[in-house]
Amino acid sequence: MLRVAVIGSGPSGVYTAQSLIEQQAVPDIEVYVLDRLPCPYGLVRYGVAPDHEKIKSLQNNLRTVLEHPRTHFVGNIEVGAPGLGVAELREVFDAVVFCVGAATDRHLGIPGEELPGSHPATEFVAWYSAHPDAAALRFTLAARSALVIGVGNVAVDVARMLSRGAAELAATDMPQGPLSALADSRVEDVWMVGRRGPSQAKFTTKELRELGSLPDTDVRVRPEELALDPAYHDPGALPAVARRNVEVLRGWAERPAAGPERPDAAPESSPAHRRRRIHLRFYLRPVEILGDATGVRAVRFERTAPDGHGGVSGTGEFEEIEGQLVLRSVGYRGTPQPGLPFDEMTGTVPHEAGRVLRDGAPLPGVYVAGWIKRGPTGVIGTNRPCAKETALSLLADAPALAGHATAGDPVAALTRAGQRPVTWPGWLAIEAAEAEWGRGLGRGTVKLPDWSGLLDAARAAERIS
Repeated sequence: MLRVAVIGSGPSGVYTAQSLIEQQAVPDIEVYVLDRLPCPYGLVRYGVAPDHEKIKSLQNNLRTVLEHPRTHFVGNIEVGAPGLGVAELREVFDAVVFCVGAATDRHLGIPGEELPGSHPATEFVAWYSAHPDAAALRFTLAARSALVIGVGNVAVDVARMLSRGAAELAATDMPQGPLSALADSRVEDVWMVGRRGPSQAKFTTKELRELGSLPDTDVRVRPEELALDPAYHDPGALPAVARRNVEVLRGWAERPAAGPERPDAAPESSPAHRRRRIHLRFYLRPVEILGDATGVRAVRFERTAPDGHGGVSGTGEFEEIEGQLVLRSVGYRGTPQPGLPFDEMTGTVPHEAGRVLRDGAPLPGVYVAGWIKRGPTGVIGTNRPCAKETALSLLADAPALAGHATAGDPVAALTRAGQRPVTWPGWLAIEAAEAEWGRGLGRGTVKLPDWSGLLDAARAAERIS
């Protein structure tokens, strides 16, 4: 038998497990999918916006893998804690695959970034997604103007959530606290700002178009900023996604705007009937977040221009955009994993076809897949071929790995190491508790937002069994 631990139950981890159990070369393989959280699915549960129900339904596909007889979900496991490093894992498992993603946000590195009211977009996403690590966060949304720095899909998600009405989100699994905050939101203007041009934006066209279909929301694009992009007037040579993005933006730029452009010109109205504006701005690089100990008041930007080599350079012209909430969405970065080599430049673990390399040589029985392997690139589906490559490397090494583990039952071994595992029945109990809580609120399933609620629900299943 070959016993494998996969660290992380998001798409890359589950796709790795799927690739391992569906192959025929090692028929008696057992895969244990370990996660720090008591819940599976990773960013599909805690990163996909609650109104993206089609993408969130991917959980059903991941569930099928985790319910396979030779796959075992084990949550609430802190890999790297005392007594559970790589060496200890190798005593329990013949091989270990790290699929831990890229857990931290990148910083802007500008003055004022730590002022009250300035947050990483990851915190805002974790808050409205009910990530238990974000239970203490509070976003009152008293701001009239909010700035989202970045032009990727996360930035689009954040801008969309700031612009949606609470009534539209009541049918989702969003926890009650964020839903109430959105119901009381005073935000009227959302500014999504990128330092480069529209043809270089990282959002996908489907997500971009959604901004134009939001009720009571106008999308504003400045034609003169689009025209700065060398590819704007003739986008035919662009990749398909970038070309479609430019076409969508051109359509918005060419239609007449409705209502005032500046937030200080907007009339007062109740949150339930507040008309919102989303401003898409380009060729603006943030240089300072302005404010004081009471909070942010604006962001100062430098106008940029194409440098002819795919980048931009500063022009020495500056502009301030008012905002009482700033959400920074300029990318993710992997973090060092205990016991593994780490490339600080790329934020990844050095590897060759998924085999972890230390000083250029493979580290026996240790592998990586997903963002910690290749960096935070691609969409959810990109994880599938990435996971398959790693699984094939592991399977090729199987003759040298099988029988390495010396411990008995993995769950019992993890418990002896000081962990308190939550297995699949515990997760099913969490699901049932979330469904019951939602019914009590007159809604559908509503996610439990904190560690104590999740673990109490899981432990109830253990007591019953």
